[in-house]
Amino acid sequence: MTKNLLGLALLSGLLVGCVGTTVTNLTSTTQPRNPTGQYRVEYQWDTTQQTVRPDSLKPVVVVGYDAYEMKPVLRTTNRWEAFIPVPPSQDRVIYHFKIGYEYNRFGKPGVQSKKSPEYKLIIK
Repeated sequence: MTKNLLGLALLSGLLVGCVGTTVTNLTSTTQPRNPTGQYRVEYQWDTTQQTVRPDSLKPVVVVGYDAYEMKPVLRTTNRWEAFIPVPPSQDRVIYHFKIGYEYNRFGKPGVQSKKSPEYKLIIK
């Protein structure tokens, strides 16, 4: 009985350990000053979670208390971009990505989100 429980615990740990979601920042850490004040940020989404509903992804880039909707990069399936405003009086901005998504489960779909670490963009 103990061997069965130990085997079941190891198997479930292995299955849970194989599922992962990664948010990779593709934005350069420095960008030249832009006269429009708009700066492009981009990330890549990779997941091994097979229950994620890809059409349900709702990513935003968060700067302070403001969130900006992100759009898919053309001709790719896992990259997203947005333009964030940086006033001329600022030479840096701190931001992070937040991705909301649905996943399949028994009954109605589950809802979850993934938050990236904070990143710094320096304007030169």
